[in-house]
Amino acid sequence: MVRTKRSHHNPVLLPNPKNSWEAEAAFNGSVIRDGGAYHMLYRAVSIDQLYNGVRLNLSSVGYCVGGDGVHYKKRRPFIIPEYEWERFGCEDPRVTKLDDTYYIFYTAISMWPPSAPGIKVAVATTKDFQTIDQKHLVTPFNAKAMVMFPERVGGKIACLVTAHTDQPPSKICLALFDEPAQMWDENYWQQWYAHLDSHVVPITKSDNDQIEVGAVPVKTRDGWVLIFGYIQNYFKGERLFRIDGALLDLEDPKKVIGQTVDPLLVPEEEYEIYGQVPDVIFPSSAMLEEGQFYIYYGACDTTVCRASITLNDLMEELKHITSIVSGVPHKHYMMLDRYENNPIISPIKEHRWESRYAFNPGTVYLDGKVHILYRAMGEDDTSVFGYASSCDGTHIDERLPEPVYVPREQFEKKHKPGFSGCEDPRLTVIGDTLYMYYTAYDGINPPRIAMTTIGIHDFLAKRWSAWSRPKLVSAPGVDNKDSCVISERINGSYVIFHRLPPCIWIDFVSDFDFNNVWIGGRPIIGPRTHSWDSLKVGLGGPPDKTDDGWLLIYHGVSRYDVKYRLGAALLDLNNPSHVIARLNHPILEPDAWYENKGYREGTVFACGSAIIEGQLFVYYGGADQYVGVASTPLKKILDALKSG
Repeated sequence: MVRTKRSHHNPVLLPNPKNSWEAEAAFNGSVIRDGGAYHMLYRAVSIDQLYNGVRLNLSSVGYCVGGDGVHYKKRRPFIIPEYEWERFGCEDPRVTKLDDTYYIFYTAISMWPPSAPGIKVAVATTKDFQTIDQKHLVTPFNAKAMVMFPERVGGKIACLVTAHTDQPPSKICLALFDEPAQMWDENYWQQWYAHLDSHVVPITKSDNDQIEVGAVPVKTRDGWVLIFGYIQNYFKGERLFRIDGALLDLEDPKKVIGQTVDPLLVPEEEYEIYGQVPDVIFPSSAMLEEGQFYIYYGACDTTVCRASITLNDLMEELKHITSIVSGVPHKHYMMLDRYENNPIISPIKEHRWESRYAFNPGTVYLDGKVHILYRAMGEDDTSVFGYASSCDGTHIDERLPEPVYVPREQFEKKHKPGFSGCEDPRLTVIGDTLYMYYTAYDGINPPRIAMTTIGIHDFLAKRWSAWSRPKLVSAPGVDNKDSCVISERINGSYVIFHRLPPCIWIDFVSDFDFNNVWIGGRPIIGPRTHSWDSLKVGLGGPPDKTDDGWLLIYHGVSRYDVKYRLGAALLDLNNPSHVIARLNHPILEPDAWYENKGYREGTVFACGSAIIEGQLFVYYGGADQYVGVASTPLKKILDALKSG
């Protein structure tokens, strides 16, 4: 979980209606500390006016100063349009001090309305924030968001620049200079631009997203921290403005060591949602002070705000392998380790009832064995349950040649060609009885939840005729799946989980009669909009009781790639409707061949687990065709949940 905290002083800078030049907006502040003073350069937007023959709200660069990073005074215009190449505005400053000079890079607008050929980078220099010594146009091509490293890298002046911001896709690139004058040398830039792709800093993003430099890189012992703007779904879909970070190599800043995956910030607060441009946040400055990493950002193109995260927490977020999953950067957390000889159960062509698919295993640990009831389908697409067992949790010691549970009632028998039957069993022992909840589907009506029982003695003796007559426990006409009961009563009630799309629900019942009284309750775990489980979630196997709480494994589906992944949550022992913790990242995702080659590619779907000698084993269906198992020390996953 990213622990970025917004300042309670936010916004730290607001537009001032008394000053016409900054009456509409004051945002995207770049802050530099020199001695005891915090100097801020920011984009100021004026009232509507007639300027150079057009009506506009003119942008200029304002200046103010403070003593604590959140309170500022002595506001005044500092960089204003003077030359043809900036005649329609000066925007979004970023300031660095190198030697005895402050270099202020900003966006120069030479065309109105703004378009790519008239949007370029410029620079102004000063030694005291009183007078501007020089101003130059920097890039002869479309670019924005240029920053200078605060010290030379390999003896060179180093800058990052965002090329093609208005001719996307944008590219964050590295430029190196022997001397300051080279930064505004057009010949240098022409040669540099001819080999643009060789200068790209390879920050991970999807082709549907846009990135832009945010802040001057901050030096740490582990690398340069670059805070950047990440616009998710830039080209299609609902745009999400994020603040992200990357860790660059100290000696070669084109080398990306790590990258945040969860955004450091997304628009959530009122001042980030309502303003001149709603739902927009954009980073513009960063600094490190006494172990706290501060980020300044513009909110709604209206105000300047500040947030912070400890350097240790930030580094924890940055040091991960990153790839594109669900259309966004993604961390690979190896919380569960796959058994090397997976799949442990595969279809058997010679068995008509399981010739096509063998998957989604429910499990129960009894008499030193993991007993597995798995969903199986043959050529007629009827789901039944097969049986297998394992003494060590991984090797299959026994597998029966015939199904142990088949459709018996009209609500689960086939009424037309196609899928039907008994699906996705979940097993729980209460007293001397085994309870099995499963999905009943007749091929016509929405799937419903059914329940059956069998005595433990009969189950271990494999007397399958002893299954009780199944009964429906969920309402008719409603798609409901992924159900179980937990292994003990809580305050005198049985606790049942189920899934009404798109959430996991919990209900408390006094008995299992269900005579036209259907399970209901309330949702406790739902999709997270900007996460790997953004489309829907559903129960894995029955939660396991631990000293720290009920460990619940669940599946989540991403709206971006529609893949099934597994996650984990911890529920209160005495009130399982209370979610104590929930991991931000999946504990298992479809990477192996047997999770991607089958009826449903990109699927891991758990229905059961077992704890054996401190090791958690999770049993799951891969690609709706195979059974796999993955494990981890129970302490490892509980520690991850407890640490937030």
